[in-house]
Amino acid sequence: MPEQKKKFVNRRNFIGTSVALAGSLALPAYAQIAVEPEIDDTVRHNISSFRSLDWRPYFSDTRNGAILVDTQSRALHFWSEDLSVYKLYPTSVPQSDDLTRLGRTSIIRKVDGPSWSPTPNMLKRNPEWPRYIGPGPDNPLGTHALYLSWQYYRIHGTQDTRKIGRKSSNGCIGLYNENIETLFGLTKNGTQVLLI
Repeated sequence: MPEQKKKFVNRRNFIGTSVALAGSLALPAYAQIAVEPEIDDTVRHNISSFRSLDWRPYFSDTRNGAILVDTQSRALHFWSEDLSVYKLYPTSVPQSDDLTRLGRTSIIRKVDGPSWSPTPNMLKRNPEWPRYIGPGPDNPLGTHALYLSWQYYRIHGTQDTRKIGRKSSNGCIGLYNENIETLFGLTKNGTQVLLI
């Protein structure tokens, strides 16, 4: 019996040491992405496998700023027009391929405190949903919304933070409210958007 107890303690110590070591290795990479806004030639990864990207493979220029949404890695990249600002945010993405729209668009309208109404297709799938929700804590668009030139598509905040990093939207790209608030201040009508 004492021998069994000894094995249990050793396994617990091993697991605790492994978790502590893994946590200490992951933190510097995350901090590097969160703190370091400039892009260099090296590829850096944080604990969620996001990687900083260069804008050039995706845009011919950064006129009006540029947003790249990578639906596979569930990340949004933003470059300011003068390249002085680079942001990388985790996102929610559409639940399925049939709800996903890829390609080039742009921001055509910005709303602080948006209201929400379900699209006709949403109502077909969910007839019990409310027809309108005004601004506030129950609004699915969160605190801010960037309306795209594609009808019904937006980049917006969310009150439900569990959605971020998941396939959980009905077509839009969701951000934490604090991230959409920052992005809202950095973008303007005409900011380029590419979803890949």
